Amino acid sequence: MMRSIVTAALLAVTAATPAATRAPVAVTVAPDAATLAAVRARPPQDELIYFLLVDRFANGNPANDRGGLLGGPLQTGFDPTSKAFFNGGDLAGVLQKLDYIQGLGATAIWLAPVFKNKPVQGGPGQESAGYHGYWITDFTQVDPHLGSNDDLKRLVDAAHARGLKVYLDIVTNHTADVIQYRECVGKPCTYRSRADYPYSRQGGPSGGQINPGFAGDHIATPENWAKLTRPDFAYTPFITPGEERIKVPAWLNDPIYYHNRGETVYRNESSQFGDFVSLDDLATEHPRVIDGMIEIYGNWIEKLGIDGYRVDTAQHVNPEFWQRFVPAMQARAKAAGIPNFHIFGEVSVDEVDVGRLARNSRITGMENVLDFALKNAAMEAIAGTAPTSVLARLFADDVLYPQGEATAATNASFISNHDGGRFAWFVRRANPNIDTVELAQRTLLAHGFLLFSRGVPTIYAGDEQGFIGTGNDQLARQPLFASLVPEYRAMQRLGTSAGHTVASYDPAHPFYRALKAMAAVRAADPRLRHGTTRVRAAGDAPGLFAFSRQLAGKPGETLVVMNTANTPLTANVMVDPAHRDWTSRFGTCPATAAAPGTLAISLPPLGIAVCSSDASDK
Repeated sequence: MMRSIVTAALLAVTAATPAATRAPVAVTVAPDAATLAAVRARPPQDELIYFLLVDRFANGNPANDRGGLLGGPLQTGFDPTSKAFFNGGDLAGVLQKLDYIQGLGATAIWLAPVFKNKPVQGGPGQESAGYHGYWITDFTQVDPHLGSNDDLKRLVDAAHARGLKVYLDIVTNHTADVIQYRECVGKPCTYRSRADYPYSRQGGPSGGQINPGFAGDHIATPENWAKLTRPDFAYTPFITPGEERIKVPAWLNDPIYYHNRGETVYRNESSQFGDFVSLDDLATEHPRVIDGMIEIYGNWIEKLGIDGYRVDTAQHVNPEFWQRFVPAMQARAKAAGIPNFHIFGEVSVDEVDVGRLARNSRITGMENVLDFALKNAAMEAIAGTAPTSVLARLFADDVLYPQGEATAATNASFISNHDGGRFAWFVRRANPNIDTVELAQRTLLAHGFLLFSRGVPTIYAGDEQGFIGTGNDQLARQPLFASLVPEYRAMQRLGTSAGHTVASYDPAHPFYRALKAMAAVRAADPRLRHGTTRVRAAGDAPGLFAFSRQLAGKPGETLVVMNTANTPLTANVMVDPAHRDWTSRFGTCPATAAAPGTLAISLPPLGIAVCSSDASDK
């Protein structure tokens, strides 16, 4: 099946793409009690998440493209010809495309931040817009470019009525860039450490005494923090006239609640206390900040009945913040009748380093993270030419998580995202001379690994339409509607002769069909969602990788076999000797074991198969 789908994808490259049709308006009534109860009863590992940037998904209401602002792109933030500005997508568009999302097999939608942003930031010639949602000014309102609070509520209700969950992407440790420093106006400010610029002196150890009695940021009592009254210990912060009250809630406008130490270098002390790409970095150690963020995001849970939070830049926040915030969110969710509220944090790593992810889970109380280790393992072994032992090590290290594999099973796994880039681009970067056939095969093989492995698989919008991109960040954020951005229009897509000049919501696209088929296999097999993982075969070169998924105390196993090499393979794979009869769930599997404990597997180059034993085998 894998081979036929890939072949269809390659044939379709020279075929005309059917014209996209406008999706019908989705149901906007609230879900009935039984449907809502069924949605909320599902544990996280039963989900397949579809992640999208609202501005880059679908434009359901062109009237809000400029966010109610007047002027050109530098005033409104809207420029559909620029990859750095709002392109026009909105919540109404997501609502209209729920058929498309659900048709893929997704059961949950993760929305990039939807809260009101500063429309444009950056110095002359460096301007860009907050289309991505991470430059928040008003934490209580939906950005007008994307719609309204009512639009978001309608979307959540419509999703729930269909049995879909909705996760919001949230930011707790920074806001838009509003606070400036007098010592370095118009340019980035070098990070100034707590040792060189203590809270007790203005501008360094030899400066005048300030903040008498403040015992340090490790003392979390309100009484201690009340003694920090001046924020000019490292730099002299000020707010540009006209922006003094731009942030909501109002307490966010006071510089005393920020670190004010200059730019992070993403390591050591600056990782927690530095400004993230010049964004105003909140002092998350401050009790007022903790209480304020709990109130903000607790209110959103109660207003919307949402199902989870993805937490941005979680690794750049002190653990004590999460130790209060996460239990508070879970408590608010349970009080709202949401027992399986899923919170997972962004802890970005560039290696197959489960230890760093697990350490964050252990010390913060935010047990679940985005599984960067799985993404990196796939990049090495499937996009690249690393041995399949890399994949075996990934699963072996699951014991490091707080609850071992049970934690790994509820981490959000992915292979593409809006920051790092799309998996197809990783493949091309690792293999500059790769042809379209192999590029398609490796990309689909990686999605198979994602969907059949432990974790909560997350598909990045556009991957199912053969999006490749040409890099990370803005170069991986193509809209699914027809683009006017020259860089996007010049980009190739897999599985179709069309590029980004046409809308990309084709359920007949071979990648959409392939992912839909994989999702259906996962949905039908509890072992693939809840089973423990047992590596059955791995090696010191590209080629065979096999693992079983089994439910504790129940008979039967589901075997996933992969070939990461460019040549066919035939191999004997160890299985439970009790299992004689086998069924092909995806790809081609033998009907019977070659001998007790041995399944004879044949795979094409870059192929994958899912084989299920009969649970009644004796």
